[in-house]
Amino acid sequence: QVQLVESGGGLVQAGGSLRLSCAASGSTFAINAIGWYRQAPGKQRELVAVISSGGSTNYADAVKGRFTISRDNAKNTVYLQMNSLEPEDTAVYYCYARARYTDALKLDYWGQGTQVTVSS
Repeated sequence: QVQLVESGGGLVQAGGSLRLSCAASGSTFAINAIGWYRQAPGKQRELVAVISSGGSTNYADAVKGRFTISRDNAKNTVYLQMNSLEPEDTAVYYCYARARYTDALKLDYWGQGTQVTVSS
């Protein structure tokens, strides 16, 4: 099992910045990808950014150049630095981790979510 706890959400004006943190615990040795999804009201949950155990990153087109994902392996924590925030970034942000226990057993884990609200 992997537990994920997010922090750092809040209310910010357009153009501002926020940093989200996600602390992982439990079977962190099995995590091979960790990152962030978001869900706005009335919309489907969508990928924001993910980082692999090897350090490669993938971003949604909507956030490229504005958001940066990073991880601190010693602290089992992943961060999402969000700059130049726009009202369209308003959503609940969820931390996500994929754990690979065996070739046949891969499980996804989710945090409880943290609200990010960007005012215009």
